[in-house]
Amino acid sequence: MRALHATLIAAVLCLLALAGCERADTVHHMRGHVFGTAVEISIYGGSPQRADELSGSVLNEFDRLHHKYHAWQPSMLTSLNEAIARGEPFTADAEMVALLQSATLVAERSGNLFNPAIGRLIRLWGFQSSDIVPQAPAAQDIQRWLDARPRLAHLRYHGNTISSTNKAVMIDLGGYAKGYALDRAALILRQGGVKAALVNVGGNVLAIGQPGPRPWRVGIQDPRAPGAVAHVNLGDNEAMGTSGDYQRYFLKDGKRRPHIIDPRSGYPIDLVASVTIVTAGGADAGLRSDGNSKPLFITGPAGWEAMAARMGLDQVMLIDAHGTVHTTPAMRARLAAAQQAKGRAPSN
Repeated sequence: MRALHATLIAAVLCLLALAGCERADTVHHMRGHVFGTAVEISIYGGSPQRADELSGSVLNEFDRLHHKYHAWQPSMLTSLNEAIARGEPFTADAEMVALLQSATLVAERSGNLFNPAIGRLIRLWGFQSSDIVPQAPAAQDIQRWLDARPRLAHLRYHGNTISSTNKAVMIDLGGYAKGYALDRAALILRQGGVKAALVNVGGNVLAIGQPGPRPWRVGIQDPRAPGAVAHVNLGDNEAMGTSGDYQRYFLKDGKRRPHIIDPRSGYPIDLVASVTIVTAGGADAGLRSDGNSKPLFITGPAGWEAMAARMGLDQVMLIDAHGTVHTTPAMRARLAAAQQAKGRAPSN
């Protein structure tokens, strides 16, 4: 009986060990919808229960940010914009102040091609809506807001109180908040002790650790067809951000009108299909992967390389409206490395 008992214990221990190995090699997925787009959290290793718990915490944080920084539904951001329009100060909080100040630095570095203060132009074109329909704003209405020249640099801070020297400022963080959400997710997951994870917010992706012997492998969306046009491998604390004309847009008079507006002309950009960049390091890799892609998209095929250098970006892929692919040398090397690894390991 003792021998049988020992054998049963050994068998149970073996099963537990195998189960532990299985858990360690498993990628747990949770999907949701926030910021008007699909999100997915992939956690490598650990129990399904722990993965669900951490993923739930991340989705709750996304929901908090969504309701705080929503550009047209009642939020702290809309309250700030209403106060600016009245010429009144607004008491925000330290998080909002820090986010706006960091966005101001990106705006100034880009020569204000990244300009979250043009919310009124974004609204004029109908993009501050869940249901986008074709618009044809009057030229004089567009010129009115161009002449007002709203900039984040017009904001003034006294502690957590925000005011503006320009009532035309209306802040829309649609091109910045997703990146901030990635960094918040990374903080939650790292504090939760995950070995590796991948967070995807509408095509903006951040990697933590490595899922086993190979890095995370992520596809770059083809802007004109289902599936990926290329793949990249992402290491720990690397983020990939894509700005494209294929999610929020409308077609009118034979032209594609995406939600990314050139603050110099007041019109949507129609020369670029997508821009993908990779950023790495620090506590704001996600934030940089989001905001920094917009100036390259707006600059377009003629000047994107100079803008990439100005923004300190060395890994860039730009696909123009004709389907021509442009890449920096560093991005070409990354794409080639991912292609060589294809077939040796499954996609994550």
